[in-house]
Amino acid sequence: MAPKNWSAGPDMHDDPATLILRVLDERAVFPLYQPIVDLTTRNIVGVEALARGPAGSPLEFPDALFAAATRAGVLPLLDQLCATRAMEIARDAEQEVPPLLFFNAEPAALNHPFTPELLAVALSERPYRAVLEFTERALADHPAALLDIAAAVQRTDGALALDDVGADPLSLAFLPLIEPEVIKLDMHLLRDPYATGTIATAAIVSAHAERTGAVVLAEGIETEDDAATARALGARWGQGWLFGRPGGLGALAGRPIDHHARLRSPRPNLHLPDGTPFSTAAVRNHSRVGDQKTIDGLIDHLLSLAASAGPHAVVLGAYPEPAVGRAWLPRLASLGDEVALVGVAGPGPIAAAPHPVRVAVTPADAETVLAVVGPHTAAALCVRPGAGDGVDFVLTHEPDLVHAISRMLMRRLDSAAERLDPLAVGR
Repeated sequence: MAPKNWSAGPDMHDDPATLILRVLDERAVFPLYQPIVDLTTRNIVGVEALARGPAGSPLEFPDALFAAATRAGVLPLLDQLCATRAMEIARDAEQEVPPLLFFNAEPAALNHPFTPELLAVALSERPYRAVLEFTERALADHPAALLDIAAAVQRTDGALALDDVGADPLSLAFLPLIEPEVIKLDMHLLRDPYATGTIATAAIVSAHAERTGAVVLAEGIETEDDAATARALGARWGQGWLFGRPGGLGALAGRPIDHHARLRSPRPNLHLPDGTPFSTAAVRNHSRVGDQKTIDGLIDHLLSLAASAGPHAVVLGAYPEPAVGRAWLPRLASLGDEVALVGVAGPGPIAAAPHPVRVAVTPADAETVLAVVGPHTAAALCVRPGAGDGVDFVLTHEPDLVHAISRMLMRRLDSAAERLDPLAVGR
């Protein structure tokens, strides 16, 4: 409950920029919690924390709260305060708390070290496991930052949840790159369960969950028919008004809680391997020797593979010099409407005109790398200069290895941003 002086008096006439600074100064964030249940037993397995500002104030609801923080340039601080308060209140609650606490991350706030308060609660002893929720746009807009934050969450024994899966082709494309512990199906899938897109999404998600041990969770369940549809689509857990609206933790009193609900253990996959893409690939594959004509043929093969991989594929590359990047660009641009994301990194610039390829200008590197990742596709080619006129190369189709190389390339797409250790204490 917000302090009374927030709901009355002249302070309510202050402009939002003044109010948001007061919210931060007084830590005046008051989260609500919505239950998440096992669809078979209906026992509560977790809660999602939903941020709220002071009740009765202009910043009570999240749209106004986060808009004010964005305008004032304090969004990272507000985002971390919301996570901190959600975790603190659940940690210190007198009543029983479910074993999982979900909280959201704003994409624009990811490239920021943890505040001392967030770091303290993240490392404290808690009766629940924290689950960081993010959308595919967070990875598309801030790939390096999100991968760093995700790895940091896993280092503190937290877990990851990819939200709104099915709402955008990127969400399915990034599943193998993030490997979240929880996959949250977007609510629109329940409303149109027989659509071709819904069936395809459910099949891809189910295959990924089977391979990795992730839990599928359906959002927006309002009726028993919705619950039945969610189970048919492969969801094990559910969330929505049928099971409870957001409220205080006290609203869970008397409801059955599954204290044995668990997610798989953190996977080390998100940690950046030492070395380069070539050295990473060569550890598990013998490198071969070829000439440039061989490499050109293999690049043609991978680009053809990308064209047939479907709308949920990601194509990533690194080129050694601007001339190579300029030669690649037209073919990569032609894939822009066929796959979810195309991105390359290398010295440049290589083009001035707008194009659908995300290009990051990075220092010159001797290696040439091209990777294709999709729900049913994994291929990577890593090349470096060899003796004489020859080149050394590794071609791999091993999914875990291709995904590791792709994460290296995703981090290069944020090369212009300052790299921060998210576990460093915020200043």
